[in-house]
Amino acid sequence: GFPSAVINDLAEEARLTVVGSRGHGVVRRFLLGSISHEVLQRLASVTAVVR
Repeated sequence: GFPSAVINDLAEEARLTVVGSRGHGVVRRFLLGSISHEVLQRLASVTAVVR
């Protein structure tokens, strides 16, 4: 499945979800997408984004 959907499905049973971020700029994120951004849009549990 799509990575952000799989992460959020698994996160429904978790107390904390941790995802990483490479810290790409806005333009690069727009062109490539961002899994951590998509996970945050559909929060299934408490989520921490680490860099």
